[in-house]
Amino acid sequence: MLHKKYYEEVKKYDELVSRKNEKTDFYNGVFDRYKDPVLTRNHIPVFWKYDLNPETNPLFIERLGVNAVMNSGAIELNGKFYLVARIEGNDRKSFFGVAESDTGIDGFKFWDYPILLDDTCPEETNVYDMRLTKHEDGYIYGVFCSESKDTKSNDLSAAVAAAGIVRTKDLKTWERLDNLKTLRSPQQRNVVLHPEFVNGKYAFYTRPMDDFIDTGSGGGIGFGLCDDIEHAEIDEEIITSKRKYHTLTEAKNGAGAVPIKTEKGWIHIAHGVRNTAAGLRYVIYAFATGLEDPKKVIAEPSGLLIGPMGNERVGDVSNVVFTNGAIARENGDVFIYYASSDTRMHVATTTIERLTDYVFNTPKDPLRSVECVAQRCNLISRNLEFMKQI
Repeated sequence: MLHKKYYEEVKKYDELVSRKNEKTDFYNGVFDRYKDPVLTRNHIPVFWKYDLNPETNPLFIERLGVNAVMNSGAIELNGKFYLVARIEGNDRKSFFGVAESDTGIDGFKFWDYPILLDDTCPEETNVYDMRLTKHEDGYIYGVFCSESKDTKSNDLSAAVAAAGIVRTKDLKTWERLDNLKTLRSPQQRNVVLHPEFVNGKYAFYTRPMDDFIDTGSGGGIGFGLCDDIEHAEIDEEIITSKRKYHTLTEAKNGAGAVPIKTEKGWIHIAHGVRNTAAGLRYVIYAFATGLEDPKKVIAEPSGLLIGPMGNERVGDVSNVVFTNGAIARENGDVFIYYASSDTRMHVATTTIERLTDYVFNTPKDPLRSVECVAQRCNLISRNLEFMKQI
């Protein structure tokens, strides 16, 4: 006999995962927002958290709680939507779980078991933020942050970040490869594998860092090539999207979703960070690189694409939106999955047409207030003149 509280918790879970998600009245012409998150801590199955045996848990007490679900890699396979989410337990350790949906905007359910990675790095303490790349070599690669204690420091918060790599063909069986080595950067996070070979080599977008938190000399999102994905090493990292003073990338920036291929170029959906009196503020921005030269920025619209709004601004790390997964479908629909405040997962929907229009036709940031005002005044003047002619 199961405890009566089990049935109450399952009822709440069933109601949550069967709830339909609706668009909000938000409008900017680029993407649509939705009322409900697509994944939260309440989407975790009851049997992941509780011992259901009344003999060993007569009071039905949660044994292995979950604090947050966030930062999901995303992929479409056989017409279904899959998120490989970062799940943070109450113990602060993160791990990965696969959630599946028919619609991509609601109905996400986790598979029975989380992903148990091969334990090949004895120094590794934590893993998180997996990007999923469907590569032309036939594999699906997951690139994630592999975090270890910085043994050279007595500070218990001092850590070392590396890019872990796994591959699969079905999201069920995962092969762990060697961590990426970047010979000129001591730490790496937010690394993304490009979906196509570049000059016959595997291409990575990196984030060169001197420290776990601070980028130091890291100038932005890097780009590097390697010959062997099983023992990946990058010698030279060329900066693509650069950090700039008094912009949303001032403190740091990093690659987000796997680049989306369009007729005009590769569209990148990344994150930018600036410092404020309330701490770091993370937003999502976009840019494009060349089809023939995916390290060369060819379009860079001004400002943010997605910023935290309303309840999205509140959570474990407030005032943050972050993406590491997007799905571009063959019919032109695009699903951008983003976390808010390191707590929950959302979706924004758009199309290739709208995203391309936004990236290539939105003016660049002139980088100075006086020029930004002149840019806006020019738009106003043209609009007022146009209105007179209607």
